[in-house]
Amino acid sequence: MRRAHLAVLLVLQLVMAVQLVLLVVRHEVPQAVFVAGIMAVTLAPAVFRRRLAVEIPSEIEVVAVLFVFATLFLGEVRDYYERYWWWDMTLHTGSGLLLGMLGFMIVYVLNEDRYVDLHMRPAFVALFAFFFALGIGALWEVFEFGMDRVFGTNMQPATARDPSGLTDTIHDLIVDTVGAAVVSLFGWRYLARARRAYVDTWAKRFIERNPRLFGD
Repeated sequence: MRRAHLAVLLVLQLVMAVQLVLLVVRHEVPQAVFVAGIMAVTLAPAVFRRRLAVEIPSEIEVVAVLFVFATLFLGEVRDYYERYWWWDMTLHTGSGLLLGMLGFMIVYVLNEDRYVDLHMRPAFVALFAFFFALGIGALWEVFEFGMDRVFGTNMQPATARDPSGLTDTIHDLIVDTVGAAVVSLFGWRYLARARRAYVDTWAKRFIERNPRLFGD
């Protein structure tokens, strides 16, 4: 999985590097700076991996890098938000699913670790995952608002009927809610039925790779 992560990262960096060169040649400085920033953000986890206090599984890193690439590079630089009406909705639905899974895993790891005195029912774990996903989704909307105001992007597109972009924000939060609810429901049923082989393996790997977080 580590090799796959590096391969994906290399391909994405090459694609963005080509776009960066084209923007520089066309003297589109703001867009060039924006693309350079995206390249730095997607490359940072791999560059500073050994300096991080927590070792993040490669699977999560790959998903995070692909999401940033799809949102900022394809969505903003390549205008996928305007080309394809379903692009924004798809990304937000996917982010709701992924963030729900992340919240579910965080609580599950703490709940299963013998060094942490924490015991929660499946329903509470699912509820935490749901609100965790919604909270991060709301923060992302704040980020989009800031990007539009500071850098002049169009992450919250305005329309003739809604020049403020509020409708887009509410639609995004709705699909975030749907994605988070789906993951939380399946996570609750998963724990309630005690079919936890894969989750147990994932949690054990995370704990073994980060012993400083869970004791000696």
